[in-house]
This record gives sequence, C-alpha cells and structure tokens, in this order.
Amino acid sequence: MSEQMTAPAPPPDTQEVAAGFEHEQLEGWIPQLTGEEDLRIALEKAFDYRGDIQLTLKDGSVIEGYVFDRRSAATLAGSAVRVIPAKERSKRTISYADIAALAFTGRDTAAGKSFEAWMKKYREKKAAGEKGIGIEAEKLD
Repeated sequence: MSEQMTAPAPPPDTQEVAAGFEHEQLEGWIPQLTGEEDLRIALEKAFDYRGDIQLTLKDGSVIEGYVFDRRSAATLAGSAVRVIPAKERSKRTISYADIAALAFTGRDTAAGKSFEAWMKKYREKKAAGEKGIGIEAEKLD
C-alpha cells in the first residue's frame, strides 16, 4: 500500500487572491421608502447587513434588532422579515405590509473584515518583520 503525500499549502502571501465584491456602506442609512420596490430593496440590504436595523411599523411601534431571515412573496402582505430584537432573545416575524420606515442603526460588524483586508494586514505585519503571525481570523467583536 503506498502512502499518499500531499504538498504543504503555500504561504498566504503567495496565494492568488480573487477580487471580492464591494460592500455598501449602509451604517446610518435611512432609505426613502416611496414605494413597494424601495421597501423590498431596503429589506434585502437589511438581510445582508451585519448590524442592527430599526423598523418603524405603521402602528407607530419601533423594533430594533438583527434581520436574520426574510420571505419574499408576490404581495407585501405575503412577504415577511424575521428579526431578533436587540433587547430580547425572541424572534419576531413582521409582514412587509406593516413596515412604515427602516434605518440602519447598528454598527456593521463585518465592515472591513474581508479576506482582502486580512491579507493586507498580514503582508504589513510580515514586511515589518513580525514573527508568529498566523492565519487565524480576527474576532468580529
């Protein structure tokens, strides 16, 4: 039986880096919801956002929390967004039809944490002669 040997992975600073996609700066953004399409676009962005958003409902109540799921249907009444409120450990389902406004209020914890940003820091540390720099990811806070 022959033993298979695998070559060690090349050092991170010599690996090919594919271009990522550009993240929008959404923190602090309050979209103008002038129609159904504006609401749908804003909620899709809220789903991709890694911070809290504030939803103002048509009944005047306000929910601040993290959007972790959404379901888009043909109508606003059939569409829903799922949120974990900031001050609770419950999950709430909110119909798109009940949303009057939204704002991106929380800090985006993933901003600046791309692989490209990590590689830049790695190369800077290596160029400065730092030793013991590894490939572990940073904490997201």
